[in-house]
Amino acid sequence: MQKLSLNQTLQQKLSPQQIQFIKLLQIPTAELDTRIEEELEINPALEEGADDYDEPSNEDPFDEEYGEETRSRDDDLDLDGYLGNDDYNGYKMQGDGNYAEEERESPLASMSSLMDSLMQQFGYLRLSDEQRVVGLQLIGSIESDGYIRRSMQAIVNDLAFSQGVFTDATELEEVLSCIQTFDPPGIAARTLQECLVLQLKRKDQTDPYILLAIKIIDEFFEEFSKKHFDKIQRRLNISDESLKQVVNIITKLNPKPGSVEGGEGTAQYLIPDFILTNNGGKLELTLNSKNAPELRISRSFADMLDTYDKSTKNNKALKETVTFVKQRLDAAKWFIDAIKQRQQTLLRTMNAIVKFQFDFFLTGDESKLRPMILKDIATIIDMDVSTVSRVANSKSVQTEFGIYPLKYFFSEGISTDSGEDVSSREVKNILKDLIGNEPKLNPLSDDKLEKMLNDRGYNIARRTVAKYREQLNIPVARLRKQL
Repeated sequence: MQKLSLNQTLQQKLSPQQIQFIKLLQIPTAELDTRIEEELEINPALEEGADDYDEPSNEDPFDEEYGEETRSRDDDLDLDGYLGNDDYNGYKMQGDGNYAEEERESPLASMSSLMDSLMQQFGYLRLSDEQRVVGLQLIGSIESDGYIRRSMQAIVNDLAFSQGVFTDATELEEVLSCIQTFDPPGIAARTLQECLVLQLKRKDQTDPYILLAIKIIDEFFEEFSKKHFDKIQRRLNISDESLKQVVNIITKLNPKPGSVEGGEGTAQYLIPDFILTNNGGKLELTLNSKNAPELRISRSFADMLDTYDKSTKNNKALKETVTFVKQRLDAAKWFIDAIKQRQQTLLRTMNAIVKFQFDFFLTGDESKLRPMILKDIATIIDMDVSTVSRVANSKSVQTEFGIYPLKYFFSEGISTDSGEDVSSREVKNILKDLIGNEPKLNPLSDDKLEKMLNDRGYNIARRTVAKYREQLNIPVARLRKQL
């Protein structure tokens, strides 16, 4: 027998406004301009500029009185024209004469991309029509770092299915060998080993060290990559000096030949989210002006809604228009509120970080950094840890000692023999110094580094040493060996 039952459950869900705030909070300053421009383009009720009218005093958030009137509230609006025109002459859109001067961009120096350079060189090859199709397919398979990682058989299949050209791997190799003569040297290689050999073959073939380098990469690439130099010396019966000369030649080669060409033609700059200045021992924190854009509700849209509300409500098209206008005004107001809330949250969080790490920001001495985790700041500002994490992610602060990502100031604590907690950042700096001053022929192992740190009073395990070394992008001792 079936029974009907009624259960009451409590669920926590985020509102659309909260979701919008979270998304805005986690993006850095460099991306905020783009996000605001997107919102200005899709929402004609949102405008750039300072809010020059008073806040509404009644319950209707859009029934507002303005200091200046650009149009009488009793003016008739061309409803048919408004509904029929999908291309709003809004924020910096093409065809809006008011922004003709603002839309003019300053000229940028053009730079040749890797693909442009390869296509230009490809034009000088004397190839048959079929070989030209094959060559274009190969060039299109070159990735941004200059390598072809697709198998030759996969490219043969692509040519058969998409181009109707039936060939085999042998013919493909012939065209590929022509492309591998292009600049930059090493382009269109399929492996690092092939890339290095291609570059070495461009050098002086009468130099015995060049020939020896080609032989080592050809026959002993695995031993060379693992720095088993003693095995190479025994197999080839070469001196320490010869091996040193060869290693010096090989290490100067470019492992990513595609990176030598300009990609975009414009430089990327790091834009700090906060600016911290030291004014006579008093730290002053300001938010980057790009984080505080001037946005306002469109006056014409607010007037439009007021005019529609005073008119008759019998027209179906009119009702749909009123609904649309209200939705756009609501969205604009929510977006402005989310931007303001973002500014307040950023400042609260950064102020707490500055107070916590006051000694470091005052002197710039990394040894003054205190152990600090996300929960410490979340407790101070009375917010969730996830909120602090979103603020710390992809944000940076400009100080008198340089620009630092906010994540730099968060670190675990390491206990010392004296019972104090020091930042893991301090331990990493000491670890980096120890490795930097180690003997090149006999690098320090993680066990030796652990003992040296323990001797200095830092209670740290070998696995923690290995973790910090990996975070510093330092390879194991065997791979740090140098001649």
